[in-house]
Amino acid sequence: MRPPNLAAEGVIKFATEHRRVALDSRRYGSTCCALLSWRQILALTGLVGQTPQRYEGFGYGNVSARVGAPSMPRGRRAFLISGTQTSGLQNPTLGDFCIVEAYDIDSNRIRSHGSTLPSSESLTHAAVYDLGTQIRCVLHVHSPILWRRAKSLRIPQTAPGVAYGTPDMAREVRRLYRETHLEACGIFSMAGHEDGIVAFGHDLATVGANLVERLAQGFETECSDARIFD
Repeated sequence: MRPPNLAAEGVIKFATEHRRVALDSRRYGSTCCALLSWRQILALTGLVGQTPQRYEGFGYGNVSARVGAPSMPRGRRAFLISGTQTSGLQNPTLGDFCIVEAYDIDSNRIRSHGSTLPSSESLTHAAVYDLGTQIRCVLHVHSPILWRRAKSLRIPQTAPGVAYGTPDMAREVRRLYRETHLEACGIFSMAGHEDGIVAFGHDLATVGANLVERLAQGFETECSDARIFD
């Protein structure tokens, strides 16, 4: 069922102080390559992309990874993130990413730099990084099967009335961390953001494997419910 508050994909809802400068490949190249490797896998499985048949043709899904010292305080945990509406690109490069340097969730502001503007989901990524210094990467994907079956798969869910990319969504992430098994789960569903799923953790291999395992569980559940063995 389509959430009643669903807004168009890719709409940036926060104030942005952005400097358009090229990112240093010597500093961010290896992190970008690691993110692009998983982005390619996500694109091949339809979890990230852009198609006229989904979400009114807007791109969906984004990836990010922390850069800089793990000990940075909340609000200054810089991260490399894919740019807004770059999900449909076939061969993205470092120029399609930017650095979120600092953010203030309560005032709905982000400071960033790069050749492109940050993803509309940057504030949600920031909220996840603020949960703990051990969190170093975030994969935001769109998975109808995981979104539909979040409850049966015991995936924590944000409140249905909370829209993506807003301070309210960031606060919902904090609430899930306090009130659910989110830390151990490493994944949550955005109930008010159609098909929106966020996976996070210390390293991309673990986060990606968790996401793929959850997908397999979702398909197994649908197979069982369909009773194809009868």
